[in-house]
Parts: sequence; structure tokens; C-alpha cells
Amino acid sequence: MPEQKNLGHLVYLSIVLGVLLIDAALVAAQSKAKPEEWSAYGGDNRAMKYSPLAQINAANVNQLRIAWRWESPDGVVLKRESGLQPGEFQVTPIMVGGVLYTSTAMSQIAAIDAATGKTLWVYDPEAWRVKWPTIKGFQTRGVAYWRAGQDERIFFATGDSRLLALDAKTGKPIAQFGDKGALDLRTVGLYRVVKGGADLYSCTSPPIVVRDVVIVGSYIKDRSTTREMPPGDVRGFDVRTGKLLWTFHTVPQAGEFGVETWLNDSWKYTGNANVWAPMSADDELGYVYLPVSTPTNNFYGGERPGDGLFGESLVCLDAKTGKRIWHYQLVHHGIWDYDLPAAPNLLDIKINGRRIKAVAQVTKHGSLFVFDRVTGRPVWPIEERPVPQSKLPTEKTAATQPFQPKLPPFERQGATENDVIDYTPEIRAAALETFRKFESGPLFTPIAEKPTIVMPGVLGGANWGGAAVDPETGWLYVPSITLPAPLTMNKRRGQSDFAYEIGAGNVALAGPHGLPLFKPPYGRITAYDLNKAAITWMTPNGDGMRQKVNEILRSQGLASIDVGPLGTVGRAGPLLTKTLLFVGEGPHDGRAQPIFRAFDKITGKVVWEFKLSAHVLGVPMTYQVGGKQFIVVACGYREWPHELIALSLP
Repeated sequence: MPEQKNLGHLVYLSIVLGVLLIDAALVAAQSKAKPEEWSAYGGDNRAMKYSPLAQINAANVNQLRIAWRWESPDGVVLKRESGLQPGEFQVTPIMVGGVLYTSTAMSQIAAIDAATGKTLWVYDPEAWRVKWPTIKGFQTRGVAYWRAGQDERIFFATGDSRLLALDAKTGKPIAQFGDKGALDLRTVGLYRVVKGGADLYSCTSPPIVVRDVVIVGSYIKDRSTTREMPPGDVRGFDVRTGKLLWTFHTVPQAGEFGVETWLNDSWKYTGNANVWAPMSADDELGYVYLPVSTPTNNFYGGERPGDGLFGESLVCLDAKTGKRIWHYQLVHHGIWDYDLPAAPNLLDIKINGRRIKAVAQVTKHGSLFVFDRVTGRPVWPIEERPVPQSKLPTEKTAATQPFQPKLPPFERQGATENDVIDYTPEIRAAALETFRKFESGPLFTPIAEKPTIVMPGVLGGANWGGAAVDPETGWLYVPSITLPAPLTMNKRRGQSDFAYEIGAGNVALAGPHGLPLFKPPYGRITAYDLNKAAITWMTPNGDGMRQKVNEILRSQGLASIDVGPLGTVGRAGPLLTKTLLFVGEGPHDGRAQPIFRAFDKITGKVVWEFKLSAHVLGVPMTYQVGGKQFIVVACGYREWPHELIALSLP
């Protein structure tokens, strides 16, 4: 893959020249994040999920109490409209100027007094009229904010694929933006207009605003039976007028860079490769960083031979023009649903005395990759290693995949006999008997017609909660789950454009006596010191099925064993402060508890637990208003109520 190992002398010179010629006035105008605010989904555009606030600390965190609760206005709609169901309240609000701004699962937007939780305004674009906006139901993750003088705007991409611009003070649409405050994202700037229902193409993650450009990704149905799917193009619009400024084709078109990686002209019809996760940006450089997902479809690539740029790639664009600055493909010819699932984290690290402007990308497959965010050069060498090849006659998998060996993975990768449980010789023997019924192998073992264990599974590893980074220490913290997926490729049945389709897989692999087949933990938090390229600690996130496993082992005569915390498979997002790391358990595991925890960020030790009325679903955030620090979490998983819960000291 010479195009990503050597960006070329001219490209490098253009990068350096571009950095040197940045408009000084424009850089000065970039609003610096105030420490008491949370101005973007990840805290600021760097997606650090970090706040320097320290009023809440290890000495007093056990005094935290609920300061206020805010119930989503979706409840009013659910009572009034028949046929609607609650979705997932995955939001992370932003806070600017003492006001919280949030979206709701059903694409309403609200402003809330940050001190009291009182609703200031609600705008309902009635996106819920589509009845079912994505295959996952109603869910959005937040909004974006922009200000120039007295002009303050909220930008939001709805579940029915509209980009809205609202007055931040009143919640009313900006008449001068697009068509009376809205743009149709299914048509504007796409080379192939989206046809089909709202469950085919939608928006879930917030836009990002960089240098007066609002940049939008998309959510596209990813388990298709047709090879022609909507394009995952990323677009930039003028924040004032809504004028389309640029479109970046994540599947290159004729004559564009990377089109040669799509063999048999498969670029002409392949879609997806969308950016469904949040994005991040360097406001000073004027660069935006895109975590790109898998092309059509997730598990079979026979109709798209070749490596397929920019599928499963980290892509850096100039935010003003949409031009590619650099890229790195982290999975070639992806067939494991290993989307890049989270906003890359921007931070500066120090390697052998040299300061590097870095960008760190966590992945579903449990690897962490770190690049120089100006040039795209890997901070540590990336090796192309041979990987197993597909046994399907119509599938041609990539001969090698990228590995960054200096950085150890944060999740178990691949499945071997050493991974099965071994509480006793008898239990291990029974577990091995089950394990040998499946195909298995190292990371990137292709799915076969015989059930194949994919580990990490399709949910990660890491997921949309992503990682948090500490700009003072250069440490990175990533929650992840170990949820192996037994998957099967079946020959085409019925109407499908693909010779093979993915078969149903069990949620979990069952071992003997109802025990998990593999060793714990099943959900964990891993801390890296990126200055040293080392894992400093790893701890299970929650007890998980600890009680059940202990009971089973006692029934087998092992009364003296306590397996300890096993971790839950609930997807969780981190919040990092001056002294603490906050993480919930997530609702996706039936044994997960609605517990919100604080960890000592140096040791990983749990220093505080707080039981909520529901599981933490959105990534937590924090801010300070009126001299008081608040921590806010979103709760509500396919049930009612959907709430924001604010915690503060008495």
C-alpha cells in the first residue's frame, strides 16, 4: 500500500506550507473552549472528553447528589402520537453561556438552564413523522454550536435527514440558512440521490463546525441485500447561508485519488463507507478528522474487490475546501463490520523529548493507532502483516492488514484455545469441546460457512463512546467490551445481489454449566501513557455476571472461589476531569447495573459509585455555572423516561 506509507514529497510540502500560511486573523478568531463550558460533543472539537474542572475531586466525590432532572419532551409526542416507540437517549449535551443544548431521541432540540434544569425552549421539527428513522429506531447523539458576535446558532442533523440551523437564544429556525432554516441531506451535494425509506439513510451523530463550515456525516443501513446503496459522502456547508461548499466522496469516483483500489469498477455502485460516528477537528490547523465505516456490505466483499479506499480509514480533510490532506486505511477490504466507531482524539504527546501534535483512533477490533495529525505519519511504525484468507470461492480478502506493534491492543484479539475458561480441568475440557465446534483463529480470520468466532465482535472493542485523553499527562482512557460473535456466511437465499449473506449469530457463546466460554473480563477500561506507548492499567468495568458465575462454580464444588468483577458488555463512554475518570456501565448487558462510577485516573481504582434510576447511556459531560460544577448523564434505553440527570456537590 505505497500510497499510505509515503504521502509524497509534494504533498508533505503542501501540508507544511498550508500550516505556515494559515490566516492569522482567522486563527485568532477561533473561540477557545472556556474551562467552565462544554462547547462540543467531546468537550471541544478535539474530542478529548476532558475538563480541567476540579471542584469535584477524589476527596469529595462521595458527596455528589442529584441536583436536578430533566425529562425529554419526547414523552409528550409519545402520548399524543400512536405507533411510536421510545428510542435510545444517547445524547451528550453541550453547555455554552450557562445554557445546555441537547437533542432528543426523536430529533427535537431543547435549551435548558444549566443551573436549574429548567427548559428554556423546545423546537420540534417533527422528524418523528417518519415513524422509524433508522434500523435501530429513534436515536441522536447531540448538536453543534457556532457563534460570531451576537449571532449564535445551533446545528442539528435530524433522524429524517435534514440539517437544521436554529437561533440559540430562541430556538427558531434561521430563515437565511438553506430553505427557511433547513437543508435536505438526502439530495444536496450527493452524486447519487438517496431513494428508499427513512430507515435506509439518516443522521445520528452531531455535525461539527470548523472555520465557519458545518460538516455532516450520515447513518446508512449497513446490512443490505443490494449492492447499490446510498453514498457515505461527507459534506461541508456555509454556517451562515447553508450553501454547499464541498463534498468528499468516501468511495472515490472516476479520476479521484483511490479509485484504483476499487477493482472491476465497483466504485460505480458501492455505497456506505459513511461517517456515522462523531468527528473531531483541529481549529488552528483547520483540519477535520473523519472516522469512516465499512463499505456495502458489512460482511461480504465479493462485489467490491480490492482494498476499497476510504473504507475503514482515518481521513484528514481541509475543513474549508474538503480536500484530502492525508489518510490511513486501518482495515483493508473490511468484512468484519470493523467500522471506525468513534471520534479520533486530538492531543499533544512527547516522545523522546519531541512534542508531537497527535491524533489517536480507537477501533472496534481493539487496536489503538496514533498519527501525527499534521502529516499523517504514524507516531510508531505500522506493519503490514499477513492474515488468514477467506475460504469462500467468491471472496478475495486482503493479503495483509495494518498492525501498530508498539502499542499493545486494549482488547483480546482473535480466539484461541488459551482464551477458554479453565476454573477446573473438567470445565476447561468441556469448554474446549464447545470451542472446537467453531472456526477460529487470529484477528482478521474471515467468516466461513462454518460458524466462525469473531473477536472482538461487531459491537467492539470500542464503540461510539470512544476514548478520553488528558492533555496534561498524554494519557488515553478507553472503555471497551469483549463480546465475541459466532458468525456464519450463508449462500444466497432469495433476492440478494450478493453470493453470500451473513447468518444469525448468538449474542454470547455459552460454555459448560452456563458459564461464559471465554475468560473475563467482558467489559473493561484501559489506560495508556501515550508518551511511553504503554498500558498503565486495565480494570473490569462493573461486576457483570460475577454473582451468577460464583453460584455456578459453587454448585460445582468450588465454594472458595470468587471470580471478582467480570465487567459488563454495556457500551460505555468516558468523562475525564482534573483528578477523576467517570464511566457508567451501559444498558446493553442484562446484568449491568445502573451504576455511575469514578475511578482514580492514575491507578484505575474505583473511588465512588452512585446508583441511578436507569443506566447511563450517553457519554457524560461536565461544566461549571454559578460557581458550582455539575456532571450530567443521559439515561433512557428503549423505555421511558428519557432523562438528563445532573449531579453536583451539596
